[in-house]
Amino acid sequence: MTRIRLLASAFVALLLLSGCAHRAASVAEPKTDDTLVTAASPAEAARATDEEIAQAVAETMVEVDAAIAAAEAEDAARRAAEAATEAATEAALNAAALGARDATTTDASVAGRAEGDPRTDAERDFEALYGQQDLDGQDAYDPVADPTLPPPAQQAASYDPWEKFNRRVHRFNNAVDRRVAKPLATAYVNVVPRPVRLGVGNFFNNLSQPVSAVNALLQGKPKQAGQSIGRFLLNSTLGIAGIFDPATAAKIPNKSEDFGQTLGVWGWKKSRYIELPLFGPRTFRDIVGMAGDAPLSPIRQIEEDRVRVFLQGLQLVDLRAQLMSTDSFREGAADDYALVRDAWMQRRQYQIQADRPREGEDALPDYLKNDEDNPTVPIDAMPSPDL
Repeated sequence: MTRIRLLASAFVALLLLSGCAHRAASVAEPKTDDTLVTAASPAEAARATDEEIAQAVAETMVEVDAAIAAAEAEDAARRAAEAATEAATEAALNAAALGARDATTTDASVAGRAEGDPRTDAERDFEALYGQQDLDGQDAYDPVADPTLPPPAQQAASYDPWEKFNRRVHRFNNAVDRRVAKPLATAYVNVVPRPVRLGVGNFFNNLSQPVSAVNALLQGKPKQAGQSIGRFLLNSTLGIAGIFDPATAAKIPNKSEDFGQTLGVWGWKKSRYIELPLFGPRTFRDIVGMAGDAPLSPIRQIEEDRVRVFLQGLQLVDLRAQLMSTDSFREGAADDYALVRDAWMQRRQYQIQADRPREGEDALPDYLKNDEDNPTVPIDAMPSPDL
């Protein structure tokens, strides 16, 4: 079509040029014959020549438009024929594939009925497509009901006979956390540089090592008790009062123990859940354990009230800042109380049985034994009277 338009434009230009030349020649040519004629004026001759040129151009453009329309119609018809051919080819391929599948399922269904198979046609069709049985008639591998897999983990129900009371305390603790603890922890994180916060956390963690050492020894773990004492001595000296942590660089393990865990190791397995105001989740066994840990707390031995209360407050703010990474797990929970209770009870059970796996079970993974990412409010962090 573009070629036709170019040819038409060239043709019109030639007509215009020839008309102009003819008009100039007719005006300049003198009359040499002696015949008596009435000569037309130059203006009339030019007008007649322009009319002839315009008529020729109009006729040419009509022919050009007709040729262009015919070419466009031919091109549209060609594209429609190609599309129809492609659609017919695709439909034929789909029909062939469907016929092959139907033939396969039909053969399987007929063979099953001939052999007296009690299954329905749908079950036999499913078997033909997905192979639910082996050639010898045995059931194929089912990853959901694999007999070689260990039994699924069963989470023990939490022993919570005081749930009604605990839920009221839980609402109180959440209100205190929203209005006081979390805003203070957020400001602490935003204002205090991370290296300083790490130093504060190391300082309080170092103060808990004597309690961990005594309880590890009471649980019959002298090696762990020696490691806790070693961490305390190394960090208190080279670590400048525990602000730095050279013991971790020396690959001395950091394991937390308390008297509540010791009572659990000694045989107090089942204990009712209780949530204390400001202290948070505990069991009755842990409340008794807090009384045993209190005399070993270094902070509680400070007689100056202002210093002791300041350190206890700083420890609480630092502890809440460490727990901010777990807030996202509680967002959108249908029952926040049940989530906190079950998670805490399960982790507490892991802490007690971590080094004593039951017969036939492997040791617990390391992330379940890590206390640094899941701190608990210690007895020495609360500005309360001595127990």
